Amino acid sequence: MNEIKPFTANVPQADLTELADRLARVRWANELPADQVTDGVQRGPVPPGWEYGVPLEYVRRLVSYWRDGYDWRHWEAKLNEHPQFTTEIDGQNIHFLHVRSAEPDATPLLLTHGWPNSVFEYLDLIGPLTDPRSHGGDPADAFHLVIPSLPGFGFSGPTHEKGWNRYRTARAWAELMRRLGYERYGTHGNDAGSFVAPEVGRIAPDHVIGVHVTQLFSFPSGDPAEFDGMSAQELEYVRFLQHFNDNMSAYAKLQQTAPQNLAHALADSPTGQLAWSAQLLGGTSDDHVLTNVTLYWLTNTAASAARFYYEDHHAEHPAEPTTAPTGLASFAFDFTPLRRFAERDHSNIVSWNEFERGSHWATQDAPDLLVGDIRQFFRSVS
Repeated sequence: MNEIKPFTANVPQADLTELADRLARVRWANELPADQVTDGVQRGPVPPGWEYGVPLEYVRRLVSYWRDGYDWRHWEAKLNEHPQFTTEIDGQNIHFLHVRSAEPDATPLLLTHGWPNSVFEYLDLIGPLTDPRSHGGDPADAFHLVIPSLPGFGFSGPTHEKGWNRYRTARAWAELMRRLGYERYGTHGNDAGSFVAPEVGRIAPDHVIGVHVTQLFSFPSGDPAEFDGMSAQELEYVRFLQHFNDNMSAYAKLQQTAPQNLAHALADSPTGQLAWSAQLLGGTSDDHVLTNVTLYWLTNTAASAARFYYEDHHAEHPAEPTTAPTGLASFAFDFTPLRRFAERDHSNIVSWNEFERGSHWATQDAPDLLVGDIRQFFRSVS
């Protein structure tokens, strides 16, 4: 049961042919005229023209590129440039990249992606993190990287039983690092990975040297006393949190409550999978969007990825805060936490940096800032 097997991504050509056939027969959704959708003013995180959701013009353009320009085999080959493996943990097949640095004293680091992303989220960080000598860094900042696919996502999917929430995933990650022979390691996460990474620190406190995340999802508890003495800036953060919750979390509400409802449509329509994923990935490059969408489509993991939200929403959450040394890199166009709430949930925050650029997908639009913050944080806790 502890066997670790080499893995190479090699999607059957018949699956790609079938995808192309479905894209050729798309039936487009209708939408309101553009002048009724938007006044062209951006309010909060929702871009103009996206007030009702992902616009038809965006989907049409990407489907056209998907059919006539996008090359899955190119990105499959990029993935296969790195050592990949699978192993069974707690009854679930787990896919992961394991890229060791040439630096003998490199720090083992576990990177966890989010939804609707995948291990492709971290491909551009592998070079700078494992080989800092070649990327303007200090060799003392080198990392051995372990980058798993979340259970139910991509090549780690689908799941076949209940309970794959952040806590079960964190236990699986701790077991994975044990199997790989890492006694002491760090952990980093973005999006759903920012839920999982702190729990690895909670579950394996004797092994985790530090937890680095790009979000700390800490919200008001409902106690009015929490708002006493808030500054104007903190109140603005609260308003942003409310706006984000009201306007950007429809996907989470559905996936938390009835993930199977939409799963039937996503399993049948690659165009539907594109639109569902683009509500969050739409600000990244066309190739990044389509690579992740294609991965979900080819592995038919829309349903099991969505179930992660359901399982996590229905889990029993610990009342006590995490205690591992924790660092936050918060980017300008992303969920912005309040430190007073975050410190309620995480009692050992030792690094907190807010940046003036970058988004929810900082690996794509601010990788230099993210790499620099990861290096700085683990230098401070090692």
